[in-house]
Amino acid sequence: MPEPTRRRGRPRNSGESSGTIQALDRALDMLDLLAAQPGLTLSEIAEQMKQSPSTVHRVLHTLAARGVAETDPATQTWHIGPATFRLGSAFMRRSGIVERARPILRGLMEHTFETANLGILNGDAVLFVAQAETQETIRAFFPPGTRSPLHASGIGKALLAFGRPETLRALLDEGELVRFTDKTLTTAAALQEDMTRIRARGFSFDDEEKTRGMRCIAAPVFDLTGEAVAGISVSGPTHRIGHEHVKTLGAAVAAAAQDLTQAMGG
Repeated sequence: MPEPTRRRGRPRNSGESSGTIQALDRALDMLDLLAAQPGLTLSEIAEQMKQSPSTVHRVLHTLAARGVAETDPATQTWHIGPATFRLGSAFMRRSGIVERARPILRGLMEHTFETANLGILNGDAVLFVAQAETQETIRAFFPPGTRSPLHASGIGKALLAFGRPETLRALLDEGELVRFTDKTLTTAAALQEDMTRIRARGFSFDDEEKTRGMRCIAAPVFDLTGEAVAGISVSGPTHRIGHEHVKTLGAAVAAAAQDLTQAMGG
């Protein structure tokens, strides 16, 4: 009697969840860790990743072979490698929005004397992709690649107010929002009220909601389909961005966002 045909396919308990590759997932988590905390030793990475040093050693040396991670022989610490810059640059070139935004950000910074920023939606956060930094001694600083929560940032709230309704709905479905200062909006009711104000005036206002002593004013940028795909903001300390300046700065930021919208064909 012939043996029954064995069904081929992925072995059970392969350690991979549906649609993911565990080893690749682990390597990308390691890159995220190196980006957030450069200069960790192998043992420190192993401890934070809850992986054995031998596993971490193999992953790190694989990443190093591709140039996305590198080690400092003098200190035996690990860092993001130069190949990540090439990958990041490819992302930045994808839409061309960064190049179109540069002169607009520069003009906004020179007009307001505050740091001007460009950010896009990145999952459940804002990803800052460009900045024109003021020369003031005390200033806001969001280097490209920095992420900030949607509910506690100027650009984040502008994108929530003018973006797809499901983005705001998904955020509110998570329940209580993370508190960063005593001014952070942490309830659905408070955030919804702020959304109404933002839509009415055309710009958002982060009033020390992420960092005490810092304020931010932002407006959305729209693409040719009318979707809010990015935001422009100015950020600075409370002693320069007083409540009496919000309306004037808001108009300047909204005008800059409109200029970029037109440059994008929106």
